[in-house]
Amino acid sequence: MEIRIPTTTLKRLLLGLVIVLSFMGFLVPLAQDRWPLETFDMPLGLVSLSDEQNLPTWFSSHLILLSASILALISFSESGHGAEYRRHWRGLAFVFAYLSLDEAIELHEGLNLIADTSGFLYFGWVVPFGILVLILAVTYIDFLRHLPEKTRNQFVIAGAIFVGGALGVEMILGYWTDLHGEENLTYGMIDWVEESLEMCGMSLFAWSAGSFLLAPAEGVVLRKA
Repeated sequence: MEIRIPTTTLKRLLLGLVIVLSFMGFLVPLAQDRWPLETFDMPLGLVSLSDEQNLPTWFSSHLILLSASILALISFSESGHGAEYRRHWRGLAFVFAYLSLDEAIELHEGLNLIADTSGFLYFGWVVPFGILVLILAVTYIDFLRHLPEKTRNQFVIAGAIFVGGALGVEMILGYWTDLHGEENLTYGMIDWVEESLEMCGMSLFAWSAGSFLLAPAEGVVLRKA
């Protein structure tokens, strides 16, 4: 028996999960502002986008790991773009595997202790990560140019959404935190925008990479002997 799951179904599934998690995360800072609740009072702690070791963190970490796995599978292709740019695909897979680990245990937070920064650079980790993003972008220009146009556009849009949230909005959040601290509604809303953009960008990337990998089959094929 053969079951074919179209890639459009995967896209709708990812989109649905992001919408649900983002909506629940949106309600958390509103509830905290209205009622004197602690973030980790259930069920707030389970769905808060501002805290770790909960459902959104689990989803984001596994979503990034899914992207890393897809990139690794593409690199093992014996023909086409996967073979021609094998090292580039594997390099991206390594980067995404690290991002998955970082999402789970917050390795980047340790960089905030290296220097005493303020304003938009209040969260000091954005400086080294921003430099690494620029290096990665320059390194992969030729790789992107040789991708099919549709995949290239999707990768660029997904990357812009993810980086815009992870670095761009994080800098705005740092500026606000430096002036007003974390215990306020505005902080929660800015952080919600950041985390939502990260989930949206990574979901688009995972679906785009999956569609590129599965293009000949036009979907995921499950076979039962």
